[in-house]
Amino acid sequence: MTSSRTPDSSRPSPTIRGLFFDFGNVICTFDNRRILRALAPLCERTPEALETLIYGSSLPRAYESGAIDSRTFLEGLSALCGHAFDEATFIRAFTDIFTPIPTTFALLRRLKGRYRLGLISNTNPWHFQHGIQTTEVFPLFEAVTLSHEARALKPDPRIYRDALNKLGLDPGACVFIDDIPAFAEAATSLGMHGLVYTGPEALEADLARLGVEV
Repeated sequence: MTSSRTPDSSRPSPTIRGLFFDFGNVICTFDNRRILRALAPLCERTPEALETLIYGSSLPRAYESGAIDSRTFLEGLSALCGHAFDEATFIRAFTDIFTPIPTTFALLRRLKGRYRLGLISNTNPWHFQHGIQTTEVFPLFEAVTLSHEARALKPDPRIYRDALNKLGLDPGACVFIDDIPAFAEAATSLGMHGLVYTGPEALEADLARLGVEV
C-alpha cells in the first residue's frame, strides 16, 4: 500500500499548500539497536536483555509523550539497568541512531518555497536536540510539532491539530507523510491527505496524483 487513501479521479485535484513529514524512516532512518549495543558493556548485560528491559518498560513512551523529563528518564533507565549512566555518555549512545535518506532531503529542498513545510514527530527532547534539530534539512521546516511538547503521540488527533494550527491551514490543503499506516490514516480521518511512505518513487507518484509539483 502506498497511500492511505486513493484520490478520487472524478473530483477536482485539491490545492495543496502545506506538506507535513514524519521524521523517523521518512527523513532519516533510525536503528535503536545502536543504543543497545553501546549501553550493553556499561551495565554488563546483553543487547537482547537490555531491549527487553528498556522497551518492555513504560519509560520510552512516557518520555516521548512529555509525561517525564530527561533527568527522570535517565534516572529511570539507570535504575532499570542497574547502572548509573553518565549523562554525556548516555546521550551519545542514545542519539547516535539516525541516518539520512538522501531522496527525502532532495525532495524537501525542491518543495521549499513552493509549499509550506511542517514536521510532526513522536520523539523526545534528547532525540530532538541531538538528532532531529541538527539534521541539515531541519531549517526548511516552517512549523514543528513534537509529541513531548504537544503531550500527545500519533495517532492522537491533538498532535495533528497542533501542526495545522501552527501553519494556519485547512486540513484539506495539507498532506501528511508517515511510514506507519495508522498514523497516516489518522491524518486522513481529520481531513488531511495521509500518505504512507514506502519509498521515494511511490511517494513522488502519490504527491503527483494530489497535484503536488515534485
